[in-house]
Amino acid sequence: MDIERTDINAEPPIEEPARQYYYIGKCRQYVKKFFDEKGRSPSACVTTFGCQMNARDSEKLRGILREIGYIEAAEDKADFVIYNTCTVRENANTRVYGRLGQLKPRKRAHPHMMIGLCGCMMQEQEAVEKLKKSYPFVDLVFGTHNIYKFAELLAARFESVGMVVDIWKDTDRIVENLPNERKYFFKSGVNIMFGCNNFCSYCIVPYVRGRERSRSPKAIVQEIERLVSDGVTEVMLLGQNVNSYGKTLDTPVSFAELLTEIEKIQGLKRIRFMTSHPKDLSDELIAVMGNSKKICRHLHLPVQSGSTRILEKMNRRYTKEQYLKLVEKLRKAVPDISLTTDIIVGFPGETEEDFKETLDIVRKVRYDSAFTFIYSKRTGTPAAAMENQIPDGVIKDRFDRLLQEVQAIAKEVCAVHEGSVKEVLVESVSEQDPSMVTGRLSNNLLVHFPGGQELIGSYMNVRLRECKGFYYIGDLMGV
Repeated sequence: MDIERTDINAEPPIEEPARQYYYIGKCRQYVKKFFDEKGRSPSACVTTFGCQMNARDSEKLRGILREIGYIEAAEDKADFVIYNTCTVRENANTRVYGRLGQLKPRKRAHPHMMIGLCGCMMQEQEAVEKLKKSYPFVDLVFGTHNIYKFAELLAARFESVGMVVDIWKDTDRIVENLPNERKYFFKSGVNIMFGCNNFCSYCIVPYVRGRERSRSPKAIVQEIERLVSDGVTEVMLLGQNVNSYGKTLDTPVSFAELLTEIEKIQGLKRIRFMTSHPKDLSDELIAVMGNSKKICRHLHLPVQSGSTRILEKMNRRYTKEQYLKLVEKLRKAVPDISLTTDIIVGFPGETEEDFKETLDIVRKVRYDSAFTFIYSKRTGTPAAAMENQIPDGVIKDRFDRLLQEVQAIAKEVCAVHEGSVKEVLVESVSEQDPSMVTGRLSNNLLVHFPGGQELIGSYMNVRLRECKGFYYIGDLMGV
């Protein structure tokens, strides 16, 4: 939309996203006033905690700030600091409170400075009440459901004194087509759905992200087409459980059907997606993955536990045997697939036998890598009230044993590609060695090889010379 032609003296539009572009125009007035008074543009820093859904939301926040007239700056220098929060574990909340405490003296010394908080933590009533009581110097508080209203809420803060709070308990609204500032010019996340209906007994996400709601296939395809026309060649389809995509649409569409349509987009080379819940991984989806030329040879399939008894307590709605059957089907359809997973150690009531079942499934599946977590009691979830919470010493012992097993297997699994030539998407200059670049294989493994910044965004053939456990050292072919 043309912000320059928006009449900010008229009544704000009712329809979205026109309403938000109107408020972007409004906010520009205050940025101009700031510039006139201080002789510089105001700066902002968006700090992201948590998952890739949050990272995608932060890109939207940065895009809106850019359109308003803010420039990016480091957190310790920014005039506007925004924390996009996570609340999966309670220590995530503690970290945010600690950061706010550090900002307080800066805010006192620079009264023009603003502080904003958004994301999952803000959907918890207790957190919002604590902010009002103990951190009244915060300027803006909003949640996950109304993140698209950022410009409108910022305008409200410019026009008032004190904290602006706007939290929605739930919604079925989806507002897209707003500005966003991508981290990479060649790849992008794309939200295909929001919320979660699974209610795993340890997880707070459904309570803060709301119930599942899917975007229309047409809107998703159009967004990806626009991204491709802007130079994007790889997309990551995002949702709390992408496998259940489309069930809430007026005319249901399966995730497999959506992938088939996305596959047709000219100029798109790679398709990734996460996260996949095992209970919704259909034979149709497995077949589409097997036949696809663009879907990456990698699937993140959280198992959480190898014990059927614990899986039932977790409300995961599959058994160990069903999970192993899925893995068998996947490996038959996609022989070169890389499988990664999430595992929780020390869930309430977990016995040594239950833990051995987890070790057994790790040995049977042979994951390329696994994110291993010590169970964290999350207030507000059914698991937090369960009996037989496991002692810390027992959990640490099991966690160490699991980690040792995962790392040993992953090292063997990843090493099978040594000596082969693979296509690599170059993502960045190596942080450890500026004479090297870092890229990613279709199966998600990282590769470091000699090269310069001019290779970023390109697909290069690389010989995988030496496996270093979870990454490779390679050589660019033809050089």
